Amino acid sequence: MKSKVTLKELVGAKIVYAVLLVCYYWMWARQDWQGHYDLIQNTIFLFTIVFFAEQASRIYRHRKEEKDELAIQILRRADAIGLKIMVAAAIVIAFASAVASIDGRMAGYALVGTILALTVIRFILFCVMKNERSDA
Repeated sequence: MKSKVTLKELVGAKIVYAVLLVCYYWMWARQDWQGHYDLIQNTIFLFTIVFFAEQASRIYRHRKEEKDELAIQILRRADAIGLKIMVAAAIVIAFASAVASIDGRMAGYALVGTILALTVIRFILFCVMKNERSDA
């Protein structure tokens, strides 16, 4: 028997998406080349294919299950907080780019780093808020 797919697992999987985004940005934006980069790129590419296939299966199973309305509300609250954090970070990155403190490549690294940090913060907020609601 297969276990239920929880919203917490799906939110946690978004961290892997963010890590993959950082990896792919690194592959696109780097300006040097080492011999072992081929191995790293191919490993990331194969992991991406396997991970997406597994996620598609999990999401398909999750769609058939009953929805946890409380968890969805908590996730929306965490997303609202995350949006405010992202707007603040984007303003800081844009200002730093405008005054020539950072170039375009570094602004890209700052953006993907912000997205990675935001997904981790979102997961932590969701877990804390859900545990807070469960205890009450």
